[in-house]
Amino acid sequence: MVLPNPIPYKGAVLTALSLFWFDFLNDIVPNHLISTDVDSYPAPLPTYRDQLEGRSMLVVRADVFPIECVARGYLVGSGWKEYQQTGEVCGVRLPVGLRESDKLAEPIFTPATKAETGHDINISEREMANQVGEEATRQLKELTLTLYSKASEFAETRGIIIADTKFEFGVKDGKVILVDEALTPDSSRFWPKESYEPGRGQQSFDKQYLRDYLETVTWDKQPPGPNLPERVIAQTSEKYLEAYRLLTGRTITESGIRSQESGFRLATPES
Repeated sequence: MVLPNPIPYKGAVLTALSLFWFDFLNDIVPNHLISTDVDSYPAPLPTYRDQLEGRSMLVVRADVFPIECVARGYLVGSGWKEYQQTGEVCGVRLPVGLRESDKLAEPIFTPATKAETGHDINISEREMANQVGEEATRQLKELTLTLYSKASEFAETRGIIIADTKFEFGVKDGKVILVDEALTPDSSRFWPKESYEPGRGQQSFDKQYLRDYLETVTWDKQPPGPNLPERVIAQTSEKYLEAYRLLTGRTITESGIRSQESGFRLATPES
């Protein structure tokens, strides 16, 4: 979903939060990060420091699996819709009588295909195995659920429920690595723990707020997207910044990231 209005600090939050999680989860699986030091980027990229600093990464090239690896700990979103129709999510049979936003007995793995446009399409493990093979499916499922469990346990200590998230993986030199982003408001549902109540939609620190707004306007879901009101832009930015602050204990401002650790400097608050 590409919209015409930039969200201030969004790119900085996605970059900084991915860096946080790459470090936190590195003992489980290596990732594609090489550097965030713009001076180390190949020419002519350092000349674009104002656009790149704090909002970019230099990464290795990998052969990426054509699958979104989704972990769900709660029944929400497309999973909730599918459950209401079939009692299943991506071929996983769930107990009868679950409510929207209910916590599942244990997290489930629900892969999806990557769509060039529009929404990704949920598939079963069997369909995934037909595409990437049995061994890759087993390995990616195990990694996805292990990463989700470690991250969600930590997030709850910071007052955030990670309802679901998606990971992408690739192969470099014969080894599986984590690629793209990790556990950001763009790829995850973050709910405030203190206000969680099953049986309804939840407050969130992610792009669900923006999705909900778009459902109130007349739009055929095809590009170009509608212009966003200033209040929606501002509140979306605030939610992303708050998610970063709660999870990391740091804040992002125009002058940079404030913490007891060294961090990168933001050139501008643009997305």
